[in-house]
Amino acid sequence: MKHKYIFFAPATLLLLAGYGLQAAETSWPEVTQEAKPWTRWWWMGSDVDSANLTLNLEALSRAGVGGVEITPIYGVKGREAHAISYLSPRWMDMLSFTQSEANRLGVRVDMNNGTGWPFGGTEVAVEDAATKAIFRTYELKGGQALQEAVTVEDKKQRAVARLDKLMAFAEPSGERWDITDKVSPTGHVSWTAPQGKDCKLIALFVGKTLQQVKRAAPGGQGYVLDHLNREAVKRYFGKFDKVFAAANAPFPHGFFNDSYEVYGADWTPSLLTEFERRRGYRLQDYLPELLADGATEASARVIADYRETIGDLLRENFTQVWTDWAHSHGAVTRNQAHGSPANLLDLYAAVDIPECESFGITDFDIPALRKDSIRKPNDGSPVILKYASSAAHVTGKKYTSSETFTWLTEHFRTSLSQCKPELDAMFASGVNHVFFHGTTYSPREAAWPGWKFYASIDISPTNAIWRDAPAFFDYIARTQSFLQSGQPDNDFLLYLPLRDILHETRGNGYYLSFSIHDVLHRLHGFNRTAEEILRSGFDADYISDRLLLNTTVENGLLKTEGGTRYKALILPSVKRIAAETMQHIRELERQGATIHFAGRYPDSVSGLPDTPPPTTAEILAKYGKSCEVFVRHMGGSLVRRRHDEGYIYFFTLLKNNPTDGWVALGTSAESAVFFDPMTGRKGKARLRNSKGATEVYMQLRPGESVILKTFTAKNVQAEGWRYYRPSGKEIELKGSWSLQFVESEPPVKSTFRLPAPTSWTALGNDTLTRNMGTALYKTQFSIGEKEKGKEYRLCLGDVRESAVVRVNGKKAGTLFAVPFEVNIGDLLQSGSNTLEVEVTNLPANRIADYDRRGVEWRIFREINFVNIAYSNTRFDTWQPLPSGLTGAVTIQVMHEVEK
Repeated sequence: MKHKYIFFAPATLLLLAGYGLQAAETSWPEVTQEAKPWTRWWWMGSDVDSANLTLNLEALSRAGVGGVEITPIYGVKGREAHAISYLSPRWMDMLSFTQSEANRLGVRVDMNNGTGWPFGGTEVAVEDAATKAIFRTYELKGGQALQEAVTVEDKKQRAVARLDKLMAFAEPSGERWDITDKVSPTGHVSWTAPQGKDCKLIALFVGKTLQQVKRAAPGGQGYVLDHLNREAVKRYFGKFDKVFAAANAPFPHGFFNDSYEVYGADWTPSLLTEFERRRGYRLQDYLPELLADGATEASARVIADYRETIGDLLRENFTQVWTDWAHSHGAVTRNQAHGSPANLLDLYAAVDIPECESFGITDFDIPALRKDSIRKPNDGSPVILKYASSAAHVTGKKYTSSETFTWLTEHFRTSLSQCKPELDAMFASGVNHVFFHGTTYSPREAAWPGWKFYASIDISPTNAIWRDAPAFFDYIARTQSFLQSGQPDNDFLLYLPLRDILHETRGNGYYLSFSIHDVLHRLHGFNRTAEEILRSGFDADYISDRLLLNTTVENGLLKTEGGTRYKALILPSVKRIAAETMQHIRELERQGATIHFAGRYPDSVSGLPDTPPPTTAEILAKYGKSCEVFVRHMGGSLVRRRHDEGYIYFFTLLKNNPTDGWVALGTSAESAVFFDPMTGRKGKARLRNSKGATEVYMQLRPGESVILKTFTAKNVQAEGWRYYRPSGKEIELKGSWSLQFVESEPPVKSTFRLPAPTSWTALGNDTLTRNMGTALYKTQFSIGEKEKGKEYRLCLGDVRESAVVRVNGKKAGTLFAVPFEVNIGDLLQSGSNTLEVEVTNLPANRIADYDRRGVEWRIFREINFVNIAYSNTRFDTWQPLPSGLTGAVTIQVMHEVEK
């Protein structure tokens, strides 16, 4: 056999290599497991078996889910005998089997370090349980002794609380005495108030919250852990060491900690010692000030110092200990800091993957976006979401994750069209690693609707939306493949004035936490500044004192510990600032960094100008040429990242302001490529230079999103992006339509003839008002002779809820979000054409019918089964939701926009 060899000259090889590199530059990034969406995977009662674990994992893998996070919770009624105790040998067998199957399927596995939330359980002794302070006050006249025993009043606390301090305070002189050693084991006090000095005695008891783990699974019930107690935390994680070693089991990819919901845990046994070591004075000497709710400046200072100490203890004794422990086993940590009594930025910075959370739904001004009558406003606004992404950007962490779609809508009423804009807002806030909230393990034999978790939008195979969810998952993967590449490129660092917040927040006692539900009003001044920066077409990452102290200057730019660079530091109306921080800021300024004080200068800082500093608006005006016009003037949202040769933009239009024209960028570019994450298409964008600014020609309708990759000094070669506008010619597809069901529960065998597309619930058929399924709408139409150089855009109008479109037997696309439109020119033929649209509705009508007929599907052992308002209500009063195509279907003839 003869062989032919082809030899290339070196210049040709270099040319071919250049083409390869340029093709990579203008191609979609590789979709990794992290780029795919992940999901929280609830194991109800840990009632799992190998066959159904495989069934569930295969379904998730086929749909495009990249990873699962196992969180065991309460079980199913009547299946108590099948429940598996958490961390038992059998439970570990199931975990190992899950990891093995996941590896086979290309799915990664994380797990919660507990069941339900927060961390705690059967092995948490009362000594290690969440702790609170209990105060009792006694009044004595001069020369009097206390006649009653010093004890706690709460009978439940008497068995667990211990007296830590008994302090006497003379009024009004302020003299104080520690008389703890005068208290007998029975609580009687052998001390007399000095003559002529009325005294207040304050007893400090170290008690226990007695909080139990919420939504615990079998084997996970018990006290919540004292997260402020380092030794208790070490003992808690020590049990995992023992269990995994005994099972000879591999540790998972990562461990997860949910939002901090350790209620009333305002103390720890070592607090007084730690306070004195950190603050330089004894807290017990200032108990009246601690309990005065900030009524005086002295009280406010003591309370602020207490709050700072609590935050330090949580970060050092829990978050850092947890992360160090996970790293020792080759695992990563993912943490929700919100809810904590600490600086959220520092807590997020102490873990590998900071995680934010959406909670409720946003009222987007997007035409035709379905808005349910049952809704809860979203607590996760962009300025709140950015606490997690800011910490990631500042410290150089690749991922910012999100607990996504918690209580987005009422059960069984969530559409993919409602999910997309909510997700786009999270992407624009720096999220790039989505975790759905979530998916419940459900066995094959479970009757519909299967096993369900109460606060979930239910991303699972038993939900009707699962049929078209893979298209949504592809959208996420394509978007995240870009957002996980490069480096963040926000404009400014925005200093978080935590000392002001700790000092000035009054009215609810000395303990202060920052839950997702109240961060907006707790940090209202800071958040207003962050919102103003965003509205002005700029973006900022928040920075704490701790993170600022690790920031340096390089070529006039601020460089944080993660290597991210910023134009300037903005300090928003800061009153109080640590001397160490202020000294470092001055050093940064001396080295060439740009520092802006907005609104006011800090108190008690010398050497600052006598004239008032500029406002935030005046500061931003200095950077006007580099603002992003898409945000400032068009109402859009974006996130920008750097790559080696330019920038990556994610644009999304979440307002009713369609864009068709030239848009100035805040960065310069020689060339750029558009990428459409909905369809996978791409093309070289049109650019021009106008008045020194790079402008891109962009077409974006409300609800749409697009990615732009720019090249600062390179003219890349790629096929051009196609720009189209309506020609004014529109074809309405009237006449004969047929409707039949591809699948339906209850079954529907009939074929329906329609003069026009109509919701199937309006056809006068009782079964169609209560079914869940997929219907095929079909029609034939003629377009005459196809016009050369024209595009044809199919517009489905109001789709309830997602649709797969085929033209002449070929798939045109899966439409799951507004606008429900797709270009079909390549599939059309001159003359007669066939259009098929498979529309899938929601399960709402079916579940309402179940409740009307008394079908018992609420089979869960706890919180069974609350609605969005946390009430035990039924769904039998729901009116049928429209299903299918609900109005006119048209084809717009489009002409290409000339250059």
